[in-house]
Amino acid sequence: MHQRPGKYKSASMSEAGIKPMALLTFFKECKRALVRAGKADDAFYFEQIEDYLQSGKDLRSESINHILGL
Repeated sequence: MHQRPGKYKSASMSEAGIKPMALLTFFKECKRALVRAGKADDAFYFEQIEDYLQSGKDLRSESINHILGL
């Protein structure tokens, strides 16, 4: 059978059901919980992601090592 190729478009976070503001809030809450638990070193990495999202960048645009500063 002959079938034309389908159109391809990668889904954005909001199309995948993840709202950017909700994601940012999630990382902020994770950071706060870790700080309260005395795990400031671990909280630092959540803060890195929080800062990255606040700068308007998409998590899929860079490697996770770059985002976390590793």
